[in-house]
Amino acid sequence: MIILIRQAQLTDLDELVELEKSSFETDRLSRRSFRHWITTNHRALLVAEVGKAVVGYILIIYHPGTRLARIYSLAVSTQLRGTGIAKALMLAGEQAANDDGRLYLRLEVSVDNIPAIKLYETLGFQKFGIYRDYYQDHKDALRFQKRIRRYRDTLQHRSVHWLRQTTPFTCGPAALMMAMHGLDRAYQPSQEEEINLWREATTIFMTSGHGGCHPIGLALAAKRRRFSVEVWINQTGTLFIDGVRSEEKKQVVELVDNCFKREAAEQEITIHYANITQDELISAFKAGAIPLILISTFLMDRKKTPHWVVMSGFDDDCLYMHDSDPDDGRQSELDCQFIPIAREDFDRMSCFGKNRLRTAVIIWPG
Repeated sequence: MIILIRQAQLTDLDELVELEKSSFETDRLSRRSFRHWITTNHRALLVAEVGKAVVGYILIIYHPGTRLARIYSLAVSTQLRGTGIAKALMLAGEQAANDDGRLYLRLEVSVDNIPAIKLYETLGFQKFGIYRDYYQDHKDALRFQKRIRRYRDTLQHRSVHWLRQTTPFTCGPAALMMAMHGLDRAYQPSQEEEINLWREATTIFMTSGHGGCHPIGLALAAKRRRFSVEVWINQTGTLFIDGVRSEEKKQVVELVDNCFKREAAEQEITIHYANITQDELISAFKAGAIPLILISTFLMDRKKTPHWVVMSGFDDDCLYMHDSDPDDGRQSELDCQFIPIAREDFDRMSCFGKNRLRTAVIIWPG
C-alpha cells in the first residue's frame, strides 16, 4: 500500500468532514473549522492519501511568538487503522513542525485510547501530565510532549497551578495569584481576590480603558499578603505614561507611580533599577522564587500590549511561562501552560514600548 502525505486543500473538505464523522462521536471539527485551518497560517494540516482517497489527516497548530506546536487532531479511516497511516502522519507532522522552527510538540489523548498511547510512546513522546474531564464525554486526557530538536537537560519546573484571568485587564493579578499559590498552597485565589489585587496594583489609566498593573503595585500587594518581594525595572521614570494621551490622565499616572515608589521605600522593598537578565531570573527560580515578567504580546498577536506572565520553568533552550489569557478560539488552557519561549526570542519579547521597558517582580516565600 502506497501512502501519500500532502498538504490539505479546499477540494478535500468533503472527505475530511466524512472522515471526522466516522472517526469521532464527540469533539468533532466542523466543516467551517476545516476550511479555516486549510486557509490560515500558523498550522500544518496534512492528509494521507491512498489510491486518491483521503484516509487520514493530522492538524498541528503553531503558537505565534513561542516554539510550541500542538497536535490538535489526528484521524485515520476505521478500515485502514493499524496499517501505518497514523505513524506516517505523525512523522510528517513532526517534520513540518521542525521545519517551522518549533522545539516542542505536544498532544492530548484519551486515557483509554491504548493504541494511540502506544504509538506516541514508540515515537518518543513522554507523558508530562493529565487533564481531568477534558473531553465532551468527560473522559480524562493524558498530556504528552516530545522535544523535536535538541535533547539536553530535562525541564526544571515549579508546580504552578494555572489560572485564567476573568477580565481583559487582570493579567497581573492572575499572574500574581498563580505565583503566590505556587509558593504557599494555603493561599487561595478567587475572583474577588483578583479584583482586589487589581485595585491595589493598577496604574488606573492606560491607552484606553482600564489600567494595567504596575510592577511595584504588584510587589506591594504580595508583601501585604506576607510574601517577600523584589522588583527589577530598567528605568527610573514614570511607567506606562507614553501610552496615555490626555495630560490630565498623565498627571494621575505619574501620581500613582510616585505613590507606589514612596510606599515601596517605606516597606523596604528592594527595587533594582537595571535590566534583569535571563540568568538572574533562572537563579531566582532555582533558589525558590517565582518571577512575574512583563512581556509585549506583539510577537504573539501583533498587538503592542503589555502583558504579565508567570515563569514556570526553564531548560537549556527555553524559558517557560504560564499565560492567564487564552486570547482566541485556537488556544486552550493547555496551550497557556509551560509555554516555551526560546532563549534567543525572550529578550525581544520581555520588553515593552518605545522606551524598551523591561521589568519583573520576584515573589519569594514569606
